[in-house]
Amino acid sequence: MSRIGKLPITIPSGVEVKVGDGNIVTVKGPKGLLEKKLSSEISIEVKDNEIVVTRPSDLKKHRALHGLTRTLVANMVEGVTNGFSKVLEINGVGYRVQKQGKKLILSLGYSHPVEMEDPEGIESKVEGQNKIIVSGIDKEKVGQYAAEIRFKRPPEPYKGKGIKYADEVIRRKEGKTGK
Repeated sequence: MSRIGKLPITIPSGVEVKVGDGNIVTVKGPKGLLEKKLSSEISIEVKDNEIVVTRPSDLKKHRALHGLTRTLVANMVEGVTNGFSKVLEINGVGYRVQKQGKKLILSLGYSHPVEMEDPEGIESKVEGQNKIIVSGIDKEKVGQYAAEIRFKRPPEPYKGKGIKYADEVIRRKEGKTGK
């Protein structure tokens, strides 16, 4: 039995969960509404304030989908109650970020400023000149947008310049040594 898959998901008060045909799960909560189509091979049931995910057999595919499906549903419930956020930091001389409406304007040492539009359902905030907070209710979209921002200038190992996650550790390298 999957250690993660067998755990029931408790539904907090104020959250409504519906499972439609074709395993379309709809979760409605105080922060918004999320809908996702999950694998039809795994059964999802809502029983007295809990969501139970079960698999039909012990095939390798079913075992893999069991934990995944449970985690996806748990993340949807977590998202509509608390939401998700990722913090990015910008390090480097002259590197800064500004927010204009729904646009992030990044100055990253290129000849032009890099502009990024917030996707729907995702909000980005700027603290100071070097901290970006990406937040929303869909964990997948929050992570994807944060990764796209980081991709504009990933941290380099010699001086540590670039955009990194707040909890990311950059392995530093020693520069060349001359004789």
